Amino acid sequence: MRARPICKLLGVLLMVLAGMMATSIPWSFRLGWEGLVRVDGWSTVLAFLGSVGITLLVGLGLWGFGRRAVDHTIYHKEALFIVGVSWLLLGVFGGLPYLLDGAFTNPADAYFETISGFTTTGSTVLTNIEGLSEALHWWRGMTHWLGGMGIIVLFIAVFPRLGAGGKLLFKSEVPGPITEGLRPKIRETSWSLYRIYAAFTVVLALILYVVGPTQEEAVAAGLSPNAEMDLHNALIHAMATMATGGFSTLNASVAGFDSALIDGVLTVFMILAGVNFSLYYLAQRGGWRRAVRDRELWVYLILVGAATLILTLNIWGTGTPGTPDAAKHETVWSSLRFAAFQVAGVITTTGFGTDNFDLYPPLSQLILVSLMFVGGMAGSTAGGIKVFRIMVVFKAIVQEAKKVVRPASVHVVKISGKPVNREVVSGILAFFALSVAVFALASIYMTSLGLDIVTATTSVAATLFNIGPGLRLVGPVESFAFIPSSGKMVLSFCMILGRLEFYAILTLLMPDFWKD
Repeated sequence: MRARPICKLLGVLLMVLAGMMATSIPWSFRLGWEGLVRVDGWSTVLAFLGSVGITLLVGLGLWGFGRRAVDHTIYHKEALFIVGVSWLLLGVFGGLPYLLDGAFTNPADAYFETISGFTTTGSTVLTNIEGLSEALHWWRGMTHWLGGMGIIVLFIAVFPRLGAGGKLLFKSEVPGPITEGLRPKIRETSWSLYRIYAAFTVVLALILYVVGPTQEEAVAAGLSPNAEMDLHNALIHAMATMATGGFSTLNASVAGFDSALIDGVLTVFMILAGVNFSLYYLAQRGGWRRAVRDRELWVYLILVGAATLILTLNIWGTGTPGTPDAAKHETVWSSLRFAAFQVAGVITTTGFGTDNFDLYPPLSQLILVSLMFVGGMAGSTAGGIKVFRIMVVFKAIVQEAKKVVRPASVHVVKISGKPVNREVVSGILAFFALSVAVFALASIYMTSLGLDIVTATTSVAATLFNIGPGLRLVGPVESFAFIPSSGKMVLSFCMILGRLEFYAILTLLMPDFWKD
């Protein structure tokens, strides 16, 4: 591998990161002079100026070292190395604002929170989310939004001189087993995806801004004063929704708004975010009939619908009498409201919370945990194994069963009437085996730290598949703050593995990768 082209690209990536980090600074001035004269106001400004400066200087240094590279072509190994190292660097430099602003004193906490943002996992080690400055809230939301479609995909869009290397970088980061370009040039593909992604985000933010409560309405309803759905909150929740991330500005997450209308809007947009974005592109270009006939789309929607129906019936009338939980599930419509939100939040791996599903009946808990592994569609911003892979594995099992009956027959796995390449099938089966192996090893390590089995296994599942909340001590109303630093670093590594779907990181650990 050649050092100069790699350093140049990493340097440009850090400069892009510094530019996006700088968008947090104006939010420090939103409260006006009265807000700035407070000690915490100026400390936030200085924290972000310092973070932007450090990131920019390192980026310029790497770019300066590599700018004289003669050949700008990026080869396969180099693409994998750039993607893997980029995500490790994102956690380091993206965590600087948390440390410099004093939100964290432990670097492991800052790294965990940052990686949770960029991988759109949504797990948090914060215990007082509402105590953050508005600039830090914006940065948390921005890490979600950049990570949802992929900061490297954005990097490809704004950096025109990658050539064939851009396609390798694109394939290494975009989640899902199929990442064919939508347009002839991969840079155009990146721009097309980001335009659709940005359009959804803006539309959702405007809707939330219109239907959300004002500060006066929030206070009158007995909610936190921070539950005002102003432009700041609307944008952050829109970014978190479309990125399927789940970072909120409230300690109680979306439950803090206590609004059936907001719950309904976010449920719809979470489901939309779990759809393959190439289908939106097809529909936009006039191919909506082909988009709506997509088999994976229908399986995904059926899973959402069936799980919502079962949960609704299962939680209806449950809860301790006289408690808020009982009131939430008192009628079939209120049960539907909370069931649909939890299902959408879990299958799309968004992780927003409006209800403590750790208190649900065992059947509902099992369904939600199962959906954690499934995830959204390939090519969406959702995490998980992906519906497409589940379909391929199921059909491969059926084909193997048919071979037992008719050994001489030839069977081909088909999705939407099209045959799936045997190499793709083998790769998906290997992906499943690797997922199970990493899940088991990480769970064993977490139990060695003293966590109970349910907490340990669901903490790994929640991070490895980029979901956010688990069960028990890492449930939807809890945080990961109590986990030792070594455990947080292991879970951070799980988040990166899950976001890059294992191979882009694990190949860096193989001795053969470093051989010429």
